[in-house]
Order: sequence, then C-alpha cells, then structure tokens
Amino acid sequence: MNRFLQATPMLDFHHESIRNLVKARQWEKENDFAKIQKIYNFVRDEIKFGYNIDDRIPASEVLKDGYGQCNTKGTLLMALLRAVGIPCRFHGFTIDKRLQKGAMTGLVYALAPRRIIHSWVEVHYEGQWLHLEGFILDSRYLKKLQEKFPDCTAGFCGYGVATDNFQNPQIDWNGNDTYIQKEGINHDFGVFDSPDEFFAKRQQRLSPPKKWIFQNIARHRMNRNVARIREGLWIDG
Repeated sequence: MNRFLQATPMLDFHHESIRNLVKARQWEKENDFAKIQKIYNFVRDEIKFGYNIDDRIPASEVLKDGYGQCNTKGTLLMALLRAVGIPCRFHGFTIDKRLQKGAMTGLVYALAPRRIIHSWVEVHYEGQWLHLEGFILDSRYLKKLQEKFPDCTAGFCGYGVATDNFQNPQIDWNGNDTYIQKEGINHDFGVFDSPDEFFAKRQQRLSPPKKWIFQNIARHRMNRNVARIREGLWIDG
C-alpha cells in the first residue's frame, strides 16, 4: 500500500495550504471511516463544480481555486486522503461530451472533443477498493438541476450528470461506491498510482488554438454558466 500513500508533484499534500487545512479540520485524529467521509464531503460541497485552467494542476492549486471538475477535484481528494494515511489510486476513462451539454453551450460545446478525459478516485477501505465519483458536483448545483427537471425520475445525461437515477443518485459516502457521471463512460484506461502517471500518457485531445480558447475564454463562460445554474438563474437555450 505504500505506493498509494506517496506525495507527487500533483498530489502535493506537503504544501502549506493543505497541511493547514488538514490541521484546522483535525481530520488526522478521526478513524478511517470518518476521515474518508469528512474529506469526501469537503471536496464535494466546499470545492464547487467548475472548470480549472488545466487537468494537471496540483492539489494545492485546486484548493486555492475553490472549484474543480472530475479530474481536478479528484486530485485534491487524493492528496487529502493520502495526507491522513488513506491509500487511494486514480482510475482513468473517457466520457461522451453529451454529458457536458448544458454546462457547455453553443460554440464551446461544438469545439469540445467527442471523448473527454474523465476519472474517479479509488479508495482502499476495509480490504477493498471503492469507487468515488459522486464528489464531482456540489450538492447545491445538483439540487438546482433536480428542481429544474422534477419530472425526470430515471436516467439523465447533461449538465455534468450521467446517472440512471437522477432524483436520488448515489453521491453520499457511507462505506460504498459513489457515482454521478458513470453512465457517460465510453472508454476505460484502467488504474494508475497517481494522476501524474496517467496524465503523462493521456491528455485532452485539443489543438493548441482550441486549448488556448478553452483556457482563456471558454472555461470562464462555462464557470459563469455553472454559477448561474447553482443560483437557479437559467438561460434557456
């Protein structure tokens, strides 16, 4: 298990901001169940759903931003878990971009690659590896989506969601797997010791011009759109 507890350039849990957070929350004093649950809930709800400048930023930068998506929130989750001695690993996938429709709109959606790099975190607890994916969307954002589409009681795909139970997805951790985008997965790359190892081999397939547009224009529009949804301020179409 030692290799699933190591710091890396992305899992920089020795960074002062992360050390201070762990100390302030006193997570290291909890039992393993409470460590996982409290860190999971922190990353899910206190780090809002949003789009950072790059998938490969370190955990300390995700914490500073205060928002993230599957890959970046996963990096922070892994760093915090390892900081308190909980083994975890990275599982890489791609998802169909239809899952992002609504969060991405217009030209931004049109420019996005058909297959988007996705990941979840696997945590080792009581002798088994559990899948953690339900932390991606903060509860307030998801609640506003459910209020917008109250008649959708089965499957739903869009706005960062791909689930077969939209009104009651398994996003709470109580010693179980959690999911919120699993139904959008279309390719499985397998497990890796760290996000660093994965992103050294796989990255979003964007041309340099598209990457510049995403980092400097598109993601800011996406974040404003997500913020409006979180506040219930919908722009139809």
